[in-house]
Amino acid sequence: MLKIGDTAPEFETTTHSGSVVSSKNQKDTKYVLYFYPRDNTPGCTKEACSFRDNFQVFLDKGIQVFGVSGGNSKSHQKFIDKYSLPFPLLMDEQLNLAKKYGAYKRGNRVARITYLVNENGIIEGIYGLEGHEKVKSAEHASQIIDFWKL
Repeated sequence: MLKIGDTAPEFETTTHSGSVVSSKNQKDTKYVLYFYPRDNTPGCTKEACSFRDNFQVFLDKGIQVFGVSGGNSKSHQKFIDKYSLPFPLLMDEQLNLAKKYGAYKRGNRVARITYLVNENGIIEGIYGLEGHEKVKSAEHASQIIDFWKL
């Protein structure tokens, strides 16, 4: 199980639109990697819209936001279009990324877990894992803004 202070696991995947994203490309940049169960469900929509509504705060500080679930590119694109999401959703159809980050649940499901990774690739914050603060879907971006004092 990952802990605060651990080096974030390396990853490489694509976005919903096919662009390659890797942890190596995020060096010298803080990023939020938030795992969510499914596109277009009530809790996941509230969480995504929380990031959308506060996205400029992250952008102004050079912090990248990535959403991750097991959805396919078509479901991700519909989700983005329907709610005008300004950040990429990463592809994880085989749930390999979710497994690396401890966000895999039995039954091929993704848990609602978020990692805050600093510019050195170190996990500074965790939400949703047992023993850590719970993700508050509608307020999740604010939780992170408060944590990093943005």
